[in-house]
Formats: sequence, C-alpha cells, structure tokens
Amino acid sequence: MYSLNSLLFDTTTKDYNTNLQTLLKLIDVCGDNSLIVAPEVCLSSYDYENFDEVLDFADEAIREIKKVSFSKIIILTILEKRDGEVFNFAKIFHNGEVVYERAKARLFRFGDEHKYMSEGSDENIKIVEVDGIKIAIFICFELRFKELWQKSQGADVIAVPSWWGVLRTEHFANLTQALAIMNQCYVVASDSLNEDCTKMSGIITPHGVVQRNIDKPCLSLEYSPKEIKIMRKYMDVGIA
Repeated sequence: MYSLNSLLFDTTTKDYNTNLQTLLKLIDVCGDNSLIVAPEVCLSSYDYENFDEVLDFADEAIREIKKVSFSKIIILTILEKRDGEVFNFAKIFHNGEVVYERAKARLFRFGDEHKYMSEGSDENIKIVEVDGIKIAIFICFELRFKELWQKSQGADVIAVPSWWGVLRTEHFANLTQALAIMNQCYVVASDSLNEDCTKMSGIITPHGVVQRNIDKPCLSLEYSPKEIKIMRKYMDVGIA
C-alpha cells in the first residue's frame, strides 16, 4: 500500500544543487511505496536573473531524480527548453523513468511567467494511471480555473505542486480542500517554504479532512482506495 507525502522546504537558494540534495533526502525519508509531491519549480524557483543556468540544470536534475524513483511515484515541476521555447513541465517519475509530463497550461501573468515561458495545452491535462493509482495534476495557478477541474473527475489522487503567494493563502487552503470534496479523492498539495509563499503544503482526504505540514518537511498519510469508494458511495454524485 502506498503512502501519500507532501513536501515543504525552502527553494530560494541560488544553489540549485543544494535544492536538489534537499529534495533527494526527503524522497529517501519517505521510503518505498510512496507517492511524493514537491513544490512547483522546487529546484530553482523562478530565478529569471539566471534563467540560462536554471535551464541548463534540468538534465542533471532529471537524471538524479530518476535514480531515486524506484518503488516511488515522484511529482514535481521543472523548467525546460524544448524547440526554442521554455515550458514549466509537471513530471511523474516512477521506476527510473519519466512516465508522464505536460507543460503548465495556465501561466500566472501577474508574476510575469508569460514573459519567460510558453503555455502548454489544456488538452494535455488528463488522468494518468501509475501503479494502479489514477493521478491528475494541477500546477499552481491552474487550480483557479473551474473548467479544468472536470478534467480531474475520477482521479484517486490530485497532485498540486505550487508556488502560491502568501497574500492569497486562504485561497490556496480553500481551493485545495474544495477540490478534494468536489472530486471525492485525495489531494496532495505542496507549496514552498519561501517567505513569499503560503507554506500550506498538506493532504486532504476524500471526506475533506485537512492535514497541513505546518513545520514538517514531509507529511505522510496512508493512501486508502477504500476511503475513496466509501465517500463516492455515501455521497453519490456520479463519479465512477
């Protein structure tokens, strides 16, 4: 049986390898049969002043994360250049491979993301099954678009890697809980410990019960498919 794990750590350092080592240590702490969600761009933050270095680091980071992904499901986002365009890719690592990836489809223009990267397509937002778990991903700002929520209907776990502004902390808390209640599934949200972010990493159950990391770098909760079935049978709204 898998455990669900939301990570919370500082990603502001310009030393990307330090961030990577922090991530790798937390992945190791989680142990085998863990589904792990790390904050959005947790290896580099949005370091626009050193953007070329950020992009150059991607290949090394991907290689190292693949090595520690055996018997684990690891979800995070990494900035990469493809065919001359930069994208913020959500990736799922499992058993030494990237088994799924897609580019962030809704960029946060208030934070100038559109000036540095291109948007992905809504069509690529879908549920993917990994080791028997149906997973959907919303990357930070995508959480605000109700038309995207329907694309996650039927997921067992929705991962929300984020870099969410502290001034909108209540929005993040309420939206992640509502997402779990609406879809009657687990939501594993991960935000940065950066002072400008909410620090509201956490796990919400299919019943809408919320646990936040608070001061824990890794919050774990046992994944129970039974709880999903119970909630969907008890409050039948047509989710298979």
